Amino acid sequence: MQKKWAYWKEKMAPYVLLAPFLFWFIIFFGYAFIRVVYFSFTKYNLFDPPTFVGFKNYLDLFREYLFGVAFRNTLMYSIIVTTVQTIFALILAVVMNQKIKGIRFFRAAYYMPSVTSSVVITLIFIWLFQRKGLINYLVTLYHSYGKMIGVFFLLLIAMQALLVFKEKRQGRPVKYLEPSYLVLSILFAAIVTYILRIMGYITVVDVKPVDIIWLNTREKVFGWLGPLSFARPLGAIMILNIWTTIPTFMLIYLAGLQDIPSSLYEAAEVDGANTWQKFRYVTIPQLRHITFLVVTLGLIGTLQVFDQIAIVGDQAPLESIVTLAYYVYRNTFPSSATPHAGMASAGAIVLALITLTLVLIRKKNIRRGERLIWPVLKRKKI
Repeated sequence: MQKKWAYWKEKMAPYVLLAPFLFWFIIFFGYAFIRVVYFSFTKYNLFDPPTFVGFKNYLDLFREYLFGVAFRNTLMYSIIVTTVQTIFALILAVVMNQKIKGIRFFRAAYYMPSVTSSVVITLIFIWLFQRKGLINYLVTLYHSYGKMIGVFFLLLIAMQALLVFKEKRQGRPVKYLEPSYLVLSILFAAIVTYILRIMGYITVVDVKPVDIIWLNTREKVFGWLGPLSFARPLGAIMILNIWTTIPTFMLIYLAGLQDIPSSLYEAAEVDGANTWQKFRYVTIPQLRHITFLVVTLGLIGTLQVFDQIAIVGDQAPLESIVTLAYYVYRNTFPSSATPHAGMASAGAIVLALITLTLVLIRKKNIRRGERLIWPVLKRKKI
């Protein structure tokens, strides 16, 4: 009897620890989900009793123009933001993983946007994107000093390449971005650019202030792409979301990088692998599960984006920024009309199905990629 009690005690211990979470999940998510599914088949305005209408809400949903715009904006937003933030988070994590003095300060500084209030950040970006805001001012400066900036970077690249080539020719191991040479190259490029500016070979162009309308417009970005173009206000929100989300994913990648055994890099160096080959054949395969987590979280977060859209609100035309999550909110809590909770519930179900489908596709692709890449990597000589 005592052994049986000990057995059941051991089996039930995890469930006891999980009980608070399971209670919270069942009440606030499970019950809410069942209610949403039920309301999606009814005509319901939050005040009168719901009336069963079958699949009418779903049929009306796909006939409505605004839902089609929201559907397209959501997919475009999710694909672009998830791709860009994943790539830059990985690059930034690799940079932050270097053993450089003071690197902890830069890690904390880069992470600051993620711990700052989303509402505050969005309000700041609304100010930055005004017609006479900081973004247009910086674009104006770029047009004025574009030639000087271009000459500076050309001199910087040329000097750095010359110093590195000289060292490699003498058989000395040196990185392409050797910090000491990089400082010398920056100083050289700055001095030469300044001299050329004084001598009049480089002039500052007098241009009119740039007056780009970032928010209150329906103008498309990359209009030549046709169906792949998107409204400029949505592009501004993409920039905001990418800037605030990259630091979080950078930390996730950074944890994954620090978990990779150094013996793998040492073995690659013995086989003669350069920096790019170590990154391609060691770092990326070792981070495949981290990448799956980052992409999954990115897809879920971007598909359900709401707070930035809601705060921008009347600053931009509705069809330029509306997403599925904001479409659900607008139907449930319209400003001066009868709520359409049934339509909103149907939209929420469609959003949930899209999110689940994309995550399952991503999971299937990563498993297929593992089956294809590992036999190749085992046979391939680095």
